[in-house]
Amino acid sequence: MAGGERGTTGGRHAVILCHPDPSSFNHAIAGAYCDAVRAAGQGVVLRDLYAMGFDPVLKATERPTNVAAVYEADVLAEVDAIAGCDVFVLVYPIWFGTPPAMLKGYVERVFGAGVQPEALQGRVRTDLLGGKRLVSFSTSAASKVWLDEQGQGQGLNSVFDQYLVHAFGMRSQEHRRFAHIVPGLSARFADQYLREVAAQAQRTCAQIAFGDEALLADPALAARMAR
Repeated sequence: MAGGERGTTGGRHAVILCHPDPSSFNHAIAGAYCDAVRAAGQGVVLRDLYAMGFDPVLKATERPTNVAAVYEADVLAEVDAIAGCDVFVLVYPIWFGTPPAMLKGYVERVFGAGVQPEALQGRVRTDLLGGKRLVSFSTSAASKVWLDEQGQGQGLNSVFDQYLVHAFGMRSQEHRRFAHIVPGLSARFADQYLREVAAQAQRTCAQIAFGDEALLADPALAARMAR
């Protein structure tokens, strides 16, 4: 689906994928989410950062404190590609406790383009992300028990998810974590996880199509998004 299009039931999702291996489970997650959104009649634009060769390095001229900031062509193209989306979906592995540097660079260069520090601190709704939904899918080779012992989930939620929501004036955030994603992952578990991804996509599509209150009153509405 072209970048500027919406589906038949409205709604447009920007899926931002950050993993260097095209055969990774992260790629499968992104594919499952995109397929479910299209099946629900909504639009999706996929941004595969490694395939694009996205440059994560913030330039001196792009710094938020630079009053006369000048943005590179790749940043302007990205803002144009994802502008008008209702949902921003981040798909990434956890490396050394945080998202990959390339994804952090995408946040700095694209999400943060034109956003002043005062606006972040005041939770002002930005033009790109203000009032929009954040959905994240992260994977780790470690077990859930080990991750919990390190406080991984709580830490990532504080320094990344909640920060993005508060700093850019987003509406809400949801995060699904998949642990022990290693070579040789059984097909049974992989299929189960991907069904969970599709179910999340259907639920998010239903939130857009029917509204949060309607979905809370009737959770079965999400099933109507699966065709």
